[in-house]
Amino acid sequence: MAAYMITPTLLRVLSAVKHASFHPRVCVLVGRVQYSTVYDSNEKTFDKILIANRGEIACRVMKTCKKMGIKTVAVHSDVDASAVHVKMADEAVCVGPAPTNKSYLNMDAIMDAVRTAGAQAVHPGYGFLSENKVFAKRLAAEGVAFIGPDTHAIHAMGDKIESKLIAKAAKVNTIPGFDGVVKNVEDAVKIAQEIGYPVMIKASAGGGGKGMRISWNDEETREGFRFSSQEAASSFGDDRLLIEKFIDNPRHIEIQVLADKHGNALWLNERECSIQRRNQKVVEEAPSTFLDPDTRRAMGEQAVSLAKAVQYSSAGTVEFLVDSKKNFFFLEMNTRLQVEHPITECITGLDLVQQMIRVAKGYPLQHKQEDIPINGWAIESRVYAEDPYKSFGLPSIGRLSQYQEPLSLRNVRVDSGIQEGSDISIYYDPMISKLVTYGTTRAEALERMEDALDNYVIRGVTHNIPLLREIITHPRFISGDISTNFLPEVYPDGFKGHTLSAEGHRELLASAAALYVAAQIRSQRFLGNQRVSTTPQERRQWELCVELGKDVHTVMVARSGTTYTVEVEGKMMEVCGEWNLAAPLLPVSINGTTRILQCLSRDPSGNITLQYLGTSFKVRVLTQRAAKLSAIMPEKVPEDTSSILRSPMPGSVVSVSVQPGDTVAEGQEICVIEAMKMQNSMTAARTAKVKSVHCKAGDTVGEGDLLVELE
Repeated sequence: MAAYMITPTLLRVLSAVKHASFHPRVCVLVGRVQYSTVYDSNEKTFDKILIANRGEIACRVMKTCKKMGIKTVAVHSDVDASAVHVKMADEAVCVGPAPTNKSYLNMDAIMDAVRTAGAQAVHPGYGFLSENKVFAKRLAAEGVAFIGPDTHAIHAMGDKIESKLIAKAAKVNTIPGFDGVVKNVEDAVKIAQEIGYPVMIKASAGGGGKGMRISWNDEETREGFRFSSQEAASSFGDDRLLIEKFIDNPRHIEIQVLADKHGNALWLNERECSIQRRNQKVVEEAPSTFLDPDTRRAMGEQAVSLAKAVQYSSAGTVEFLVDSKKNFFFLEMNTRLQVEHPITECITGLDLVQQMIRVAKGYPLQHKQEDIPINGWAIESRVYAEDPYKSFGLPSIGRLSQYQEPLSLRNVRVDSGIQEGSDISIYYDPMISKLVTYGTTRAEALERMEDALDNYVIRGVTHNIPLLREIITHPRFISGDISTNFLPEVYPDGFKGHTLSAEGHRELLASAAALYVAAQIRSQRFLGNQRVSTTPQERRQWELCVELGKDVHTVMVARSGTTYTVEVEGKMMEVCGEWNLAAPLLPVSINGTTRILQCLSRDPSGNITLQYLGTSFKVRVLTQRAAKLSAIMPEKVPEDTSSILRSPMPGSVVSVSVQPGDTVAEGQEICVIEAMKMQNSMTAARTAKVKSVHCKAGDTVGEGDLLVELE
């Protein structure tokens, strides 16, 4: 018999086929997920699946369906007709106009789409109808598989009051609180007083941070009851609320579970989700730096116990609050695929969407608990079209005039559902993408995330990359010293962007000066040659005036090829680069340190906006003569904002509490603006009489629109 050499690669393949398990390998390679999952073409599941969702999660589900040889059907609103998920699908059906209650929450229209397309199963993604038991029941009545748990589990875990009672019965640690439904405002105050402040008021049918308020006194309880019930009704069609003890300074750690219809259930390790704003996650990682093996196992076993108690069958997430002594308490169970599922896929090698499809078809799980590894470290940053300088992120709308994902970098994954030219509208969640990096160690994953954020090009909308980069480079985050209070503790006066060190200050000034000179030289050339042949020899030195904030600096620049030697504040800075000013990214070396800059804008007046270390800085570079002339130009007087109230974000007016002639006190509510299903109370900046009101309930307003004028 001939002898054959078994290479390491072939050995891995044979092992994967034999055990149908996952090899401990890097999960992402040049932006593409590298699962060791075997997609068995002989294992029949469904011929056609309809994805009842939009955006990145619809695209994510479709990618796995294509690997499994399953045809896909997209649903879309009329404004999403040319969206990426529609183009990616094999078929597409319009289910109504832009508002979610007329399209993606329009159950009748989606059921019609299922029938029209002849779909055998529906994957709901997350949000919208993903945890709606009525939708799952209607699908079952027509013989269409719901790729998720059955209606009993959805109902039991979707109702926070019932889920807490079931968790107690399953011997899962629970937070002290009131187990019934809060009847009215006064009932809420009474219950809060009995539990003891602080308390958490939250929607019984809620999730995703919507319908949640923290209350520290009776007045905040009254206000929280009003806003939470309104948000709950708007987001979930159910305004019931519950109240429980708020655990101050906790960590938010969740356990991914996976169960089948045959009584098997696994826990797939944890995800650390403590970095939040307005109870919505911003940065997640897996595993957690905080958990030891014993605590991890205890949390996993309780999560599985809860899943088995409700005969759960699909992928789901059990969320816990963990205090400083590693005591953990059940928070809620999300009966759907979680937004942050990619980081679990990275450290386990599992394709969770594939597992959900297999379970929905009735197959048993392929793995045992001992098969589930923790390989390496994964971090996810949620990239949003938001202004991080306003309450850590108020929605921004607009068209992506330029968009480039950092997929050229190793071990980077980007889950998105948009492209250059896509619109971010007021109707849907402002998420642009989920940016995931993977490394064999946490330090490696963090370094890659830093590079990925620097190389991510997003133009046309305000985004939260400045905040994301500051979080992952902050000493507290790097050391793992985090809690759900991280953002307000680190930025008590709100996020202000990157604070420049003395060296960073010089790097920015030198880069701006070098960029200015490179642009001047480029403007004198045509097809690489001097525009006028009689032009004297090119200049080699410049004396410039660089303005940054209120400071003005004299900068000397000397050029040699593509290298600029810049004297700033008595220090010599050597800036090298290719200086392709048409490219969105400007990789440069500053005294031997590599930096990725982005020139967001520049004009003939010397104004340059540079993205440096994630934050945008406005710099003005002028010749000495131009600087002298600029000094005598009249300045524009800034608007007096104490007498006016403008909308800080695009959205719709829910209510207006004042009318002309009313006297308002400082901090008094004037109106409520709703954006992306979150309600925001607009208050008076000072005590004054209302001069005029420029909006009414139901109006759609843009960022900066005038709402109310005061005398």
